[in-house]
Amino acid sequence: MAGRRDPPEGEPEGLPGGDDDEYRSVVFDESFIREARLQEFSARERMTDHADAVRRVPPAQPPPPAKGRARGIFWRGSRQLLLLVLVVVLAFGTAIYLGLRNPYRPATGRSVDQVRMSVIPLAPQGPVPGGTPADLFKHSPAAQFRVGAAGITMPAVRETGGFSESQVMAALTTVKDYLVASSLDPDVIEGRSERPVRVLLDADQLDQFDAGFAAPADDGRHAPTGWLVRFDPAKVAQADDEVRVHGTLRYQETSPGTLEVVSDHVFVYALRPASSDAQPVRDASLFTVRRELRFRFDLDALPRHTARLLTSEVQAGPQACSAEPPTTLRPLLAGQRAKLHEPAGTDPYATGPANTALCGTLSRAAEPSPAS
Repeated sequence: MAGRRDPPEGEPEGLPGGDDDEYRSVVFDESFIREARLQEFSARERMTDHADAVRRVPPAQPPPPAKGRARGIFWRGSRQLLLLVLVVVLAFGTAIYLGLRNPYRPATGRSVDQVRMSVIPLAPQGPVPGGTPADLFKHSPAAQFRVGAAGITMPAVRETGGFSESQVMAALTTVKDYLVASSLDPDVIEGRSERPVRVLLDADQLDQFDAGFAAPADDGRHAPTGWLVRFDPAKVAQADDEVRVHGTLRYQETSPGTLEVVSDHVFVYALRPASSDAQPVRDASLFTVRRELRFRFDLDALPRHTARLLTSEVQAGPQACSAEPPTTLRPLLAGQRAKLHEPAGTDPYATGPANTALCGTLSRAAEPSPAS
């Protein structure tokens, strides 16, 4: 049996044997052979460097221990998971923020300009003419006026650039509905309700509207008759339901996204004393109200069918002048005269709301001429 030092086939031919063999001391066991990585030099390298025929290449670095790899994988996975959670939280927070800050909700806390209004009573120069409603209308400038809402005619409608033709028509329709509710509705005129007018106003103006009826004042902001036409039902009543109306509507886009509509109309009412119920009515008198109102619309207000009233200028007569802020118009009826009055005194040292009460004179041309 061959010994450990001798290969099984014996010594290879052509090689010297013996203990002095220089290669006998090199033992190539299996582990060395598996781990050894040899690379042969090129012919040029062998010629120039006189190096051995082969050179040893450093073994490849072993992979990191399993525990270290697991720790690296865990750290990379944790970072990815953290980034994913952060993205989800940001997306969820953005959705909540946009949901709470709805662009179609009215902004809160913004300053709102109050309506500027003036109501000027016109006193007659003599006794108020009386007669039947038909005769009075026939001999007055209102003879050619239309009746009721038919007198509120629409202008030619065209787009304005920022507002389409249909949007302009929607604004004009809202204004016409406001005029009908505030000047022709019997419940409003006779003081039974102001709701038909209130529901057509922008929500930001409701506080000023309510304050004017709760505490009327001649301060240019809180006159109920700046919003609507109203008579005292305990003193006067309508002698004819057919109110005569004449006037114009005009519109203009004053800035991008803002449309203004101006209404200028004359309303003529036939009135009688509330205590008189004789038929036919022969003690009627005419009462004229000129209203010039300015409204503003934006694109968000049009679908809501509400209007923002900017200014209201009213001239009405014949009625008595009074320094007391009225909650209703105060017509002078057939045969009545205006009392002599003096302008109310004004104290320039007093603070508080200014008294802007004015009084004018009703032209005789505006009164019915005597029946021939």
